[in-house]
Amino acid sequence: MPFPENFTPDLVVESPGRINLIGEHTDYNLGYVLPTAIEKKITFKFIRNNSDKECNLYSVGYNTGFTLQLDKIARSNVEWENYILGVLNEILLRTDRLRGFDCTIESKLPMGSGLSSSAALECGLAFGLNELFDLGLSKMDIVQLSQKAEHTFVGTQCGIMDQFASVMSEKGHVILLDCKTLEHQQIPIKIDPYKMIMLNTKVSHNLASSEYNTRKRECEEGVAIIQKQYPKVRSLRDVTATMIQEFKQSMDATLFKRCSFIVSENDRVLQTANALKANDLKVFGALLYEAHEGISKLYEVSCPESDFLVDFSKQYDAVLGARQTGGGFGGCTLNIVHKDKVEAFVKEAAKAYKEAFNIELEAFEVKPSAGTYIQN
Repeated sequence: MPFPENFTPDLVVESPGRINLIGEHTDYNLGYVLPTAIEKKITFKFIRNNSDKECNLYSVGYNTGFTLQLDKIARSNVEWENYILGVLNEILLRTDRLRGFDCTIESKLPMGSGLSSSAALECGLAFGLNELFDLGLSKMDIVQLSQKAEHTFVGTQCGIMDQFASVMSEKGHVILLDCKTLEHQQIPIKIDPYKMIMLNTKVSHNLASSEYNTRKRECEEGVAIIQKQYPKVRSLRDVTATMIQEFKQSMDATLFKRCSFIVSENDRVLQTANALKANDLKVFGALLYEAHEGISKLYEVSCPESDFLVDFSKQYDAVLGARQTGGGFGGCTLNIVHKDKVEAFVKEAAKAYKEAFNIELEAFEVKPSAGTYIQN
């Protein structure tokens, strides 16, 4: 790869991962979510090269890279390359200003942890190239083209939340995002004396990608059934708790579970936003536990490891609430833990987890942070 030891970049961009406090799988159902960027991020170092078409990208963590030609972009057999290729493809559909560049990528985000390293990768690349070549893209353009890249080149029919949070977040705030209208509020979050502690299960069950698309299809099938009685319904966002109960007998049991989870989860997002505005941390915690129950039993995107950690946390008065975060089937659980008890809780959780699954638990704190930015 063409990166010398003294590689001096023209531009350095930091693109964060995100956590979603609550509102799982509601984004592609055009509902509400409550995400924020976190301080763990991917660092991109960009330099223009002398070519019109040739681009060289290198992953520091994987110690590997690849070369591509801007006029010959096609899907790759290497998964992580498709995130890059998809973004470049979307940029080229919007502008002819892009030229050859070299870029190193260094991630501090645990892969497969549910912290959305994919959105950080997409948005960081698009953000950096926009600055490097003065492409004239707005922040919303970057969000939307990054989402489209994941649809077309990666094949995951994701909602807009991850990319939105990665770009739009403000330090010390969470975003109440309406995925239907893209209207959003920045809500200050003050949870002292509690901390947000992530417990990484270190498992990433290979069901995640295929089942994600399956869940999306199941929700669409549910909407089609509801529409026959309520023609104005366009997504599960338009369905109330009273309405969904009318279909308990007539809808397939699996579809009913999926749809009822999304309807109740949308309501939980709004309740959580109000709880945070009122600084009612007990209600916040209780809603997290309630959400995990739905994730596990109704939407069925949890796994034994996540369920174990959430159940374990319920033994501790110092933990207000916990749930699995991310798309599902592994990744991290979010735990709201009193700062004086974090060390003891993590130590005991790690011991119990090791005994149950023979896996070393990873724990770290996350804080609501700023979205993608240029490093000064």
